[in-house]
Amino acid sequence: MSDGSVAPEPGLGALTLAVPRGALFEETLDRLDALGIATAEVRDNPRRLLFSGPTLGAGVERIVTMRPSDVPTYVEHGAADLGFTGKDVLLEAPSREVYELLDLGYGGCRMVVAARAGDDAMEESLRRLGVARIATKYPGIATRHFAATGRQAEIVEVKGSVELAPLTGLVDAIVDLTATGKTLVENGLEVREEIVGSTARLIANPVAHKLKAAAIDALVTSLRGLGR
Repeated sequence: MSDGSVAPEPGLGALTLAVPRGALFEETLDRLDALGIATAEVRDNPRRLLFSGPTLGAGVERIVTMRPSDVPTYVEHGAADLGFTGKDVLLEAPSREVYELLDLGYGGCRMVVAARAGDDAMEESLRRLGVARIATKYPGIATRHFAATGRQAEIVEVKGSVELAPLTGLVDAIVDLTATGKTLVENGLEVREEIVGSTARLIANPVAHKLKAAAIDALVTSLRGLGR
């Protein structure tokens, strides 16, 4: 269609989309708007999690919103046909049985190792003890990175502001996601290593990818047509 909207074949099941709250939220909704999917109700109700009805349009029956890390879970178990999430989330849980369909190109950031500026605590711990203490919200990514580079790391999983951990002496360094690096600098930290880049990805439930192939292919084609 010339306006870029999705028009699945009649009779096919309408789609349920999992949309992450947080950093990817607004730009994901902007992409859906561009496809002719109505998102005004989603934007106007920050506490509401489930949106449904024919008014969404473009072959979408429901939009469910959640924490970014929960998107692959809902898609894997079929509670959503398609989901929008960061590559970092997929890398942290590589065993999830979902199909990665498209690199959407937005939400760019980097997974990095960072430590106190001018401090060699991590290097010193590796020299003296043979192991460094690393705080992170991404224990899987951190563990694999240090193992792949031949270093031993004691991973300390944190849920809050990971930047605090090296400042209090809890750990030698952190593994975290950063877009601009501004928060690191403001807390006296600096990037020591870059692990991997991350952008928003479109993922699909394997069963839905077969049963709703035409609808999903149409949406993917339209998203690809928006460019990056």
